[in-house]
Amino acid sequence: MRNKQRNTAIVDWPLVLLYFLFVGMGWLNIYAAVYNEEASSIIDASQKYGKQLTWIITAVVIVFILFLVDGKFFNRFAYAIYGFFIFLLVSVLLFGKEVGGARSWFEIGGFSIQPAEFAKIGVALALAKLLSSINVSLDQFKTRITGLTIVGIPAVLILLQNDTGSALVFLAFLLVLYREGMSGILLWLGTGAGVLFTLTLIFGPVYLFIALGIILGIGLYFLRGKKREIRNWVLIVFMGAGFVQSVDYVYQNVLEPHQQSRIDVLLGKKDDPHGAGYNTNQSKIAIGSGGLTGKGYLEGTQTKFDFVPEQSTDFIFCTVGEEWGFLGSFILVALFLTLFWRLIIAAERQRSAFSRIYGYSVACILFFHFAVNISMTIGLAPVIGIPLPFFSYGGSSLWGFTILLFIFIRLDAYRMETFR
Repeated sequence: MRNKQRNTAIVDWPLVLLYFLFVGMGWLNIYAAVYNEEASSIIDASQKYGKQLTWIITAVVIVFILFLVDGKFFNRFAYAIYGFFIFLLVSVLLFGKEVGGARSWFEIGGFSIQPAEFAKIGVALALAKLLSSINVSLDQFKTRITGLTIVGIPAVLILLQNDTGSALVFLAFLLVLYREGMSGILLWLGTGAGVLFTLTLIFGPVYLFIALGIILGIGLYFLRGKKREIRNWVLIVFMGAGFVQSVDYVYQNVLEPHQQSRIDVLLGKKDDPHGAGYNTNQSKIAIGSGGLTGKGYLEGTQTKFDFVPEQSTDFIFCTVGEEWGFLGSFILVALFLTLFWRLIIAAERQRSAFSRIYGYSVACILFFHFAVNISMTIGLAPVIGIPLPFFSYGGSSLWGFTILLFIFIRLDAYRMETFR
């Protein structure tokens, strides 16, 4: 009994410390991003930094509550939690408030809550429950379909809210499925589709068809005499050709005009520094102007004069770049990489498959947000509007990331147990 009590009392304090470090740094940078000399108090509730403090305090309360919950609760009620968040996603489509063209928010007493930020928690729990069940393997077609359905349902519901960025985050779960034994062919197909989509937009379908024809010829030459390999090679090339043929239709009829513009600017097909490319252009100017050590805290001119829209939310990283420079940006990136490394180590040491799978889900979700958010602020990815974890302004994102992380920290305290 003592052994069990000792094991369940273990807390991964480095993860806890990293969390509070990110939250504290984020709050200070939100203050810098929207600093108002007439309301200079960092706890002024009429300003974003004051509101963020409220969210931080309530997030700490959530942390304490999660530490009181038995780790087995999350395993037992994983499907129920998933169902509850699906219910919220359906409800927000019917009764939600429209903000920025997306019907993704509930308005509650002056505060807005975005269910999409919490749906990732439900998917992570449900996926961990499914894949840790007895006699379940990703080698089974039924399991693969069930797993993809668990991920796909909330992603589709969020797409219906017109929130493409939040829906794309669910692609991170493919990495979890790959870690648990799913064939890497799906990842290769996805990567190949992305490359073909990009190349088709840049060079046009004719050049891609010529390139695929050359690839087909090279493959047939080297695989001569191997009927099965030749058949697979021909199938892959023709699938690629079919995909290339569909790119123009998808681009013209599926993507929204603003999404088309952002992609055109990213690929260099269009120069629109005052339109679709404005945010990214101003963000790069702000980051570049910081130099090696930055302009100093509250000294960022791009920040002070509001040149970068959404600087406290999606573009918070450019505040770091301008005021803290390359060194500050490097330290922030290094801290995030430390967080991912620590999460993977913690996930791998779990005896429970449920805890391991959930831990990898946390790592993959946070990594997707980190990689895409920073990439879009420096012009390496289109602007899709997703926050930097623990850093960007917003109660829903802070609560969602806090619950996501601390459920795993709580499960990790039971790392020596194998529960189902």
